[in-house]
Amino acid sequence: MPVTVAAPRRARVHPDRIFFPLMSLLVLVTVWLGFSKTYYGVGMVRAHLPSAIVHVHAVVFTLWLVTLTVLTALVSVRKVKLHMTLGLWGFGLAALMVVIGSMAAVNSLHRGMSPAGSGLSAETFFIVPVTDMFCFAILAAWAYGVRRKPDQHKRLILFATIALLDAAVGRFPYTIAPMGPMVQMMIIFSFLAVVVIYDVLSRRNIQRVTSIASLLIIAVQMVRIPFAQTAAWQAFAHLVRG
Repeated sequence: MPVTVAAPRRARVHPDRIFFPLMSLLVLVTVWLGFSKTYYGVGMVRAHLPSAIVHVHAVVFTLWLVTLTVLTALVSVRKVKLHMTLGLWGFGLAALMVVIGSMAAVNSLHRGMSPAGSGLSAETFFIVPVTDMFCFAILAAWAYGVRRKPDQHKRLILFATIALLDAAVGRFPYTIAPMGPMVQMMIIFSFLAVVVIYDVLSRRNIQRVTSIASLLIIAVQMVRIPFAQTAAWQAFAHLVRG
């Protein structure tokens, strides 16, 4: 009697290996849409940016996006050891981003930079890049602390990157279609909502870091402009401006 050999069962692909690369791609597309007319689409190094530190800022933050994409892809194809090795470069880059991002924010304040039509003074708008870097630093440091816990680590890295999308989304009125600050804020919040929904569908609950990171970003987005109009912040911004 012939022996029937069962066909080998194909290993189930974990949904994280699909979801996080897709989110990285969505972040890349969002940033490209925001900066296509002023940076990427005009040759990057040939772009007419207002100062040298802004050029450095653009290069370093682009490197972060490339690093995020590569590291996410390595996990997706199960090259975890290589991911961990390159991850040290990523955290070093994150620390550099906080320094360069803060320098670029101060440079923008010195130049009196504020988005056209926002009605905000340079001192008031200064809180936007400052709080973006604050959120990024907190979430990236937390991600480093839980680097041995993949479920938490990869979510925190994603949330840290989402916290930086303000600059790209803030340029959508000039690259996609006219839209107000509330619509731009809702775009940022939609990234958070996607992760929350994914947690519910894939885990049947919301990961703790998802809840905390989302609430942090939402709280900062909601309170920073009112706080920036207080006398305390205005005095601080005037002091920084010199």
